[in-house]
Parts: sequence; structure tokens; C-alpha cells
Amino acid sequence: MSVPKFSLVVDLRWCLDELLADRVIDQRGYNLVITSRRDKAQHPLITIADFGLPNGHHLGNNSLGSSNLGNNSQNTSSEQTSNEHKLTLTWLNQWLAAKASMPIVRIDPLKIDVPAVTQIMSFDYARTQHILPIEVSDTDVVIGTDQPFYSDWYSNIDKIIKSKTYRTVYINPEQIKRYRQEFYQVTHAIAGANNAHKRAAADVSNVEALLQLGDNANPDANDQHIVKVVDWLLQYAFEQRASDIHLEPRRETGKVRFRIDGVLHSVYEMPIAIMVAVTARIKILARLNVAEKRKPQDGRLKTRTHNGIETELRLSTLPTAFGEKLVMRVFDPEVLVRSFAQLGLSGKQLAMWQELTAHPNGIILVTGPTGSGKTTTLYSTLKQLATEQVNVCTIEDPIEMIEPAFNQMQINTGIDLHFADGIRSLMRQDPDIIMVGEIRDSETANMAVQASLTGHLVLSTLHTNDAPSSLTRLHDLGVQPFLTSATILGVMAQRLLRTLCPHCKQAHTVTADSEIAIQWQELVQPWRASLPAQVYSAQGCEHCRHTGYQGRIGLYEIMPLSNELKKLVAADANLDVIKQQAYREGLQPLRLSGAKRISEGVTTMEEVMRVVPMQ
Repeated sequence: MSVPKFSLVVDLRWCLDELLADRVIDQRGYNLVITSRRDKAQHPLITIADFGLPNGHHLGNNSLGSSNLGNNSQNTSSEQTSNEHKLTLTWLNQWLAAKASMPIVRIDPLKIDVPAVTQIMSFDYARTQHILPIEVSDTDVVIGTDQPFYSDWYSNIDKIIKSKTYRTVYINPEQIKRYRQEFYQVTHAIAGANNAHKRAAADVSNVEALLQLGDNANPDANDQHIVKVVDWLLQYAFEQRASDIHLEPRRETGKVRFRIDGVLHSVYEMPIAIMVAVTARIKILARLNVAEKRKPQDGRLKTRTHNGIETELRLSTLPTAFGEKLVMRVFDPEVLVRSFAQLGLSGKQLAMWQELTAHPNGIILVTGPTGSGKTTTLYSTLKQLATEQVNVCTIEDPIEMIEPAFNQMQINTGIDLHFADGIRSLMRQDPDIIMVGEIRDSETANMAVQASLTGHLVLSTLHTNDAPSSLTRLHDLGVQPFLTSATILGVMAQRLLRTLCPHCKQAHTVTADSEIAIQWQELVQPWRASLPAQVYSAQGCEHCRHTGYQGRIGLYEIMPLSNELKKLVAADANLDVIKQQAYREGLQPLRLSGAKRISEGVTTMEEVMRVVPMQ
């Protein structure tokens, strides 16, 4: 890489002079910024962006060349369009990078090999030179900077990276400051814990159950390296919208993985001794038996983030060949206040669901595989049903989220408190609505039937592929067909679909002879849904970590039991007969619900085929 002819740390006056010369700002804006009080340690572009000055260049007519920005110019177009009349930090970053003829890179912390990049140079050197290594391979190093004209470090970099080559990219000053601090802090904590992991693990035996995250007022208090690692790990997971955190021991190292939008991502690898200490600390916080590593354990942990939001974690440990594996399920604190529209229920399906849940007695089943959003649906429904006039009781294994509007009970096999026993006890508590976490066995199924027959509305979950199969599943569990027909109000099957990233999804026109049309016919047969004019495909960008998807939405199949269906169920009819009658009555299967989402541009054909059973 050629070394620039001059070295310059861009400051506020330089940036303002250049913006004024480029007619991006006027003299009035220049004077406003230069005469105002400011934090001199802050990057000048952040200072200028804070003022929200008018942008003298309209987007598309300015001198910024997209060739200098690589693929990132497309990824930020939506954000720019909405703010094109103001000087945003995004626009200013592109302006400065274009002046330096340097590509912009947005840091995705899940893609960074933190141990590798922090070994390249020390934190002090990276900070003083305004740089941060972000990628390391066998042959080259990618170095990010927020000072593209500063080149003093160029003369020393060859000695640091030795035989490797390097290239420089521009990084948002907010990102480089934050991740430089985080990456080196966690590396330092891991190194310190690796030297004294036994002492660090022993020091945290009296930590309270409520963990305050992000409290850096006294970061060196007690010098607990493991505490810092756990703190970073949980904050990291919350920021990345992880639904599950996996700590997996291997022979030499421990692997940390996050499940985001239903897909697992590898995040970090740490020495196995540190993984053991981290697992032990989390078990202590959850009040589990730290000494017991031979048997699986379940527990829960409530955390409070640095911004004051309390988040529930459900813990599960499992003994494996190389040690104790720990999985933490993260429960969104806002899950109970989500509307049905946010969950994906709308139109006719929403009306059907509200009609079902308005009944005073009977059984409503929500079915689907693990991780399909059944708990979210039930909690959201109960939250809206739990008024001052009704008594809502739940029995769960374990309690997913603490909700003051419910009376929640957790089963305990250690004292022979099972679902059936819990339902029997709840029936003496004058309930109006009972939620049973899961119908697993014959006794639980029959107790749920008895509860509905005695005037209670019972909501529960079952593991089947579709709504009609739930009826025959109850018969397999020993419920008499005439009782099923008398108590079941309806069944809802559901799945969670990844939704397309709005920044990079790409539209395709559909023709009758295209491959998309063939896939469509395979998806909607035998319901013959009309072919959409266009569909979207997942492309991948930095906003969605190059997956093409961002977020998830529910897909539903709701089957109320009509009189005709009740007759078939009571006669113990074949499953195919029940399905055909349900389809004649207007049951919209999951495949058709998925086809509707494809037509709306919400998701892709591949995603629907991945999650929806092909009957």
C-alpha cells in the first residue's frame, strides 16, 4: 500500500473548512459549530452531526463517488434518503472516506475474530494511532481507522504484522471507539482469568440473583475477570437480539454461539478453563448447584441491563463428553405487550383467534415444534385476557416469564408436583382461565379435559406438525374421541419465518415458465393460489450480516371445530378425512399462509419451504 505524502489528524476546523469549500454547509452553520462548546476528545464528525445542520448537497447530486464506497453505498441508501436534508453522521462518514479514496466498512462484531485481531497490536498503540485491526488472515490484515489522513503508523506497521500485507479501510468513529474498547477489555479479562480462573470463580460465590449489567463505575472492583466476561457476554447477546446463548465445551476450547433469527452464529472461542469458570458463575447467579455437574439442571436468571431493562433468562445445563454445556434462553421483556399484529396475526385469522379465546370454557391448543413461538402467542393472548374480572392461572415447566397479571405455578418433579397434579389443584383455586405449559401425557390431557368440562377455558401447547393432527394426537394420549369433540374449541398451528432485510431484498418479476413459478405451484398445490407478479429474494448486506434476513414473524393455521368436524372427531375418523373436511370449511394451511407472505414481499420461497411441512 502506498504511503500518503502527508500525515494529518483531521480536527473540527479542518472538517468545517472542507465542508464549507464543498458548499455542504454555509458560513452561518460554520460559525454556529465553531463557536459552540464541545467535547474536544470527540471525533469532529460526531460533533458536526450533533448539530443537525442542513445538507447543502442533495443526495445523488453531490460529489461523493459510489465507487469509493463499495457495496456499502447501497446498504445505507434507505437511511440517507430519510435524512438527506440534514448532515447525518452516515453522510459525513461517506464524505470523509470519499475524500481519502478509502472504502467504508461497518463492523459486525459477530464476524470479528477478537483474539486474533487484539494480538496484532496493543490497545494503547491502537488508540493513539486511531486504528483497529478488524480482520486477520494468513497473508493479510485489514486495519480500520477513523482518521484516514493520519499515516504516522504506516512506518511501523510492517514490523508489527511482519510478513503479512495490509490494507486500510474507514470505520465510523462511533464504532471504532466502542469496539476497540470492548475487544481489548474482553481479551484482557480472558487473559487475566486464564491465569487465575480458580480464584476468580471462587470469589463470586455470594453474588445476588439480580445481575446489574454494564455497571462500569468501578470496573476494577474485586478484580473479578470472570465477572467482566459474563457481563460482556450477556450485554453482547442482548445487543445482537439473540434468542439463545450456547456455551459448549470442547476438548481444548469452549465455543460460544448465539441463535439470532433462528440461526446459530459462532461468536467466540475461549480456553476450556475459562468456559468452566463462566458456566460456574452463571450457575451461581441462577442459584443452581455448582458442585453437581453429572445431572442436568434447570434454572432462571433475571438481569438488569445498563439502561435499566430487566430481562429473563432460562437456563439449562447438560453433561457432555467434554464438560457441562449451558444454554440460556433469552426472553424479550416486551414480549408480553406485543400486539397480535406485531406477532403476524391479522385479518380473518386474528378475528378467528379472538372469537376462540372469547369462549368461557373449552380447550384451545397451540401446536408447533420447539422454538416456533407458541409461548409468545400464549403469553400475549393471556395478557389481553387477564382483566380485573377474571382469574388467570398458569402451570408451567418452567415458568417462562414472571407476569404480575397471572397466578403462575411451576411444576416440581422432585416433590411429585406434575402437570396433572397442578391442574387438579388449580381447579380448586376458582380460576376462569387456565394455561397448561404443555400436554405431555395421558394424565395431563385428561385433567385438561376435566377442567374444561367443569367450566374453565384451558389453553395449552402440543407438539404436532399441523392443526388437524392435534386431534388424533390427543386420542393417542388416551383421551376418548367423544370428550375431544365436546371440549376442543379450536387448534392453531404456527411457525416462525425469517423476514427479508429491507435494505437489500431484491424484487424479481415472475413469468409463467420461470423456475419460481414451478416452485410456487409445488408450494400451493392443491389450493391453486394465483401466481404473484413479483417475488423477492434474499441478497445479504452488512445490516443483516449477509444473511438476507432480519427479524421474524409468525405464520399461522387456525382450525375452529365446527359441528361437522366435531361429529367426525367423535366418530374417531381418519386424519385425512378430518383434514379434507377442515379444508372444505376454509382452513388455510401453513403453506398458503406462507404463500401470502411471499406475495406481500415479507419473506422468500426458500424460507417458507424450509420451515413449513410439505404435506
